[in-house]
Amino acid sequence: MAQNNHFDVIVIGSGPGGEGAAMGLTKAGLNVAIIEKESSVGGGCTHWGTIPSKALRHAVSRIIEFNNNPLFCKNNTSLHSTFSNILGHAKTVIDKQTRLRQGFYDRNECELLFGTAHFIDAHTVGVTQQDGTVDIYTADKFVIATGSRPYRPADVNFNDERIYDSDSILSLAHDPRHIIIYGAGVIGCEYASIFRGLGVKTDLINTRDRLLAFLDNEVSDALSYHFWNSGVVIRNDETYEKIESTEEGVIIHLQSGKKMKADCLLYANGRTGNTDALKLEAVGLQADSRGQLKVNTNYQTDIEHVYAVGDVIGYPSLASAAYDQGRFVAQAITQGQAQNHLIEDIPTGIYTIPEISSVGKTEQELTAAKVPYEVGRSSFKHLARAQIAGKDIGSLKILFHRETKEILGIHCFGERAAEIIHIGQAIMEQKGEANTIEYFVNTTFNYPTMAEAYRVAALNGLNRLF
Repeated sequence: MAQNNHFDVIVIGSGPGGEGAAMGLTKAGLNVAIIEKESSVGGGCTHWGTIPSKALRHAVSRIIEFNNNPLFCKNNTSLHSTFSNILGHAKTVIDKQTRLRQGFYDRNECELLFGTAHFIDAHTVGVTQQDGTVDIYTADKFVIATGSRPYRPADVNFNDERIYDSDSILSLAHDPRHIIIYGAGVIGCEYASIFRGLGVKTDLINTRDRLLAFLDNEVSDALSYHFWNSGVVIRNDETYEKIESTEEGVIIHLQSGKKMKADCLLYANGRTGNTDALKLEAVGLQADSRGQLKVNTNYQTDIEHVYAVGDVIGYPSLASAAYDQGRFVAQAITQGQAQNHLIEDIPTGIYTIPEISSVGKTEQELTAAKVPYEVGRSSFKHLARAQIAGKDIGSLKILFHRETKEILGIHCFGERAAEIIHIGQAIMEQKGEANTIEYFVNTTFNYPTMAEAYRVAALNGLNRLF
């Protein structure tokens, strides 16, 4: 039995949501413990999701940049690497992030408990160690921040050495010449960029009729074109019937009658909340079919002293949002209610090659709502900074109201899109006359910069008015 086994709050999970909650609670003077089932802190975001995939993407995009730059490509030399080689880069970033986050808990005297948590009763949890021993802890309140994991359908054999999900792909030891990616959501598209960028033959199977249908149609079309142009084969509107593994490779049988074969398969179609091991029934809770919990505006579940944040409560399932939710739940616990809430227009960052980012409404949403909007565009190939950097693929699109000139949506495709978007987001978040497209015309931008795309797009859009 641990010396201190009662806490004001126990947080289960040390990903972005758990970290945000634990830091907010300890800084408010509460006695807090955080339970982590893995051997180091950071959660799926740090170890299997956001951080490693973006580190892989960065390495691949730099290789592509080198090989496409005429300065470096004299004498027909080119850089080559393999997935297993660049995994080393991802691991160094993960280690740095883990050490950084461990320091947060140490400095704030938040007790770290390693092991797998499960509820015993309304105020008690057991923490199972690797050797099977169980330590018992009690708390007045709990925050469930256990995140999510890749969905694994029962009829797919993930123990097979040729079949991976987005977690296990990070332990890919061999270097495939051909990969099938099943599922063309954000994760599937990002990995299609990574593998194709390494010269791996890539087939992307999309269960829907277009790539990333939540995006503005022009941006979705641009991604499809760049995938097609780089040699990624996209199969839209397909669903698997069965997946079999042979000595020669893995074969996917599609319900349309098609068959495809590759060295390995990455299954990246959906995620599930990590609630099945928590024994929620002991506290009177039940997760839905996707392993998720319902919460109110204070992130309380149906049991008033149990809260939940992050992927385990569903939309928007973003690391950035989970950090904020963690801070808000700390406010709810310490002050009686959350003082803040998630912003309405959460930016989307998709780390394909090229990058995609958007905030606000799409053209199709505005058209359906009969909002009289106009479009301002800037093509990166016309920007001096993009020409200097050799990053001339991409564009910025601003959607604004014809009468009020209020900014309604911003969509960016190209290098650094996820950074560029925040300039427009900052103006969109202003109230009243401060949020108009004219801001970008009346302010002075550094030159040359990618940010200048806003001035060019604003002028382009205003010139369309009559």
